[in-house]
Amino acid sequence: MSRIGKKAIEIPKSVKVEINGDMVTSSGPLGKLTKKIPEGITLDLSESSIAVKLKDDNPSFEKYTGLTRTIIANAVVGVVNGFSKDLEIIGVGYKAEVKSKNLVLNLGYSHQVNFIIPEGIKVIVNKNTLLKVSGIDKELVGFVASRIRGLRKPEPYKGKGIKYSDEVIKRKVGKASGK
Repeated sequence: MSRIGKKAIEIPKSVKVEINGDMVTSSGPLGKLTKKIPEGITLDLSESSIAVKLKDDNPSFEKYTGLTRTIIANAVVGVVNGFSKDLEIIGVGYKAEVKSKNLVLNLGYSHQVNFIIPEGIKVIVNKNTLLKVSGIDKELVGFVASRIRGLRKPEPYKGKGIKYSDEVIKRKVGKASGK
């Protein structure tokens, strides 16, 4: 088993965890999340922790222990604290605004880009160029942030586009003038 898979998951007092067959449901102050467990994995639930175990000591399922433990730990943390990703929009005339359940982006195209915000995700726009994608499901938050970034990836010459706030763009030198 992996080193991560051997660690027990501590359950805060404000979180309630239930195991029904191959589904784990964690509910807390921010909401409720349900995750599926792979078939060769079992969970031992005690009052304050969860342990990930192999069903039949089958070595082909050992690779899922660390993954399963991390997914369940993220579900437990998500219903208490939530997760967020920060994005920056860089470029002249590039901006964003939220209209009902749509994120409307002006990204230098001849048209506006409408991005439908999925259920369970909240997008906040500050100063028209700073986006904060937040929610209780870490996987969904990261997926939505990457989809928004993919609408106009940052380019290496001027750095225009949508980037993560902690991302560093490796800049290239433009064309050299003729001699």
